[in-house]
Amino acid sequence: MSFSITLQAVGVVRSPFADDNEDRDWTEVESEIHVDEALAPGLRGLDRYTDIVVTFVLHKFRFDRERDLVQPCLPREDAEEVGIFALRTYHRPNAIGTTTVKLLSVDGNIVRVRGLDALDGSPVLDIKPYAPKIVKRSLPLPDVEPEI
Repeated sequence: MSFSITLQAVGVVRSPFADDNEDRDWTEVESEIHVDEALAPGLRGLDRYTDIVVTFVLHKFRFDRERDLVQPCLPREDAEEVGIFALRTYHRPNAIGTTTVKLLSVDGNIVRVRGLDALDGSPVLDIKPYAPKIVKRSLPLPDVEPEI
């Protein structure tokens, strides 16, 4: 099964981190999403929310089927190997990341957030409000998931 999809970025991430050569805790990292000026009116009302969902391109990561399809579920010492679709890893077949983040502010075309695990320069594909009725955060995690 194969088909092509053409997507247009709605903006770009401005983050203090341009590469991911180290393991880091992204929860307190503050970054900005610079939305295309022509799309800035689409941000109206977003500031009513405390959390938003950001979909972005993992533009500096490449998927290698041999290396990435099955991986240990790090950072656990006794990590078992699991498939790519059971992990939150950057090395994905379609290089798309989705993260729910804390919305700090919206000023013109700039959206300030905390907790976005995207590198500087990452193209942003979509921004939407976090809807707790649709996305449930209190679901139990399997044993392979690292402690949070």
